[in-house]
Amino acid sequence: MIPTSYPTSEEMARLTARMLLEIEAVHFSPDEPFTLSSGLPSPTYIDCRKLISFPRIRATLMDFLTVTVMRNAGFEAFDNIAGGETAGMPFGALVAERMALPMTYVRKKPKGYGKNARIEGVMTEGQRVLLVEDLTTDGGSKLSFVDAIRETGATCADTAVIFYYDIFPETEKTLGDHGVTLHHLCTWWDVLAEAKASGGFDDATLSGVEAFLNDPRGWQAART
Repeated sequence: MIPTSYPTSEEMARLTARMLLEIEAVHFSPDEPFTLSSGLPSPTYIDCRKLISFPRIRATLMDFLTVTVMRNAGFEAFDNIAGGETAGMPFGALVAERMALPMTYVRKKPKGYGKNARIEGVMTEGQRVLLVEDLTTDGGSKLSFVDAIRETGATCADTAVIFYYDIFPETEKTLGDHGVTLHHLCTWWDVLAEAKASGGFDDATLSGVEAFLNDPRGWQAART
């Protein structure tokens, strides 16, 4: 269980960005872009999975995520915490522990044998479920998890992530049209601001990243 008095959302965003930079979970490469799972190029890449190897940072961010959800959605708003396979599973477990709630996880697809289940653990009809993931880009991948949860008869109207890209305008509409509210700790804008303040990146790199963040689709179209 955690205390309910924590920094403002703005300060938590700044600290989250600082921690992600400190453990080198953030990578910038405008000149040699990364390839995303969509196949599109990006000068930015973030690896939130690294957080599980840093206990102090991990614990702090899970406190931040839990209190953010409680502040935004309510202190008794959920009956079950579901982690999305695979990156969301450790974070779902850590949030469930803090909220003293059952933990389940959602497979990306049925496992193909046995009961062919997508939900692992106990999830029952009528339960209010919070979906926990590491990050979201355009929100699309969350919908399959939400649908799998709802197929059990449970409800899922909220998802919580450590990192939200916040550069694709359709994201919150995509989730909202599906009846899902997004809760997050920080965005690329928070990371960029902290990266500028840290002095750890040269001006050309930061300018290249900022150009992408201001027009991601245009930046990608010019390089594909």
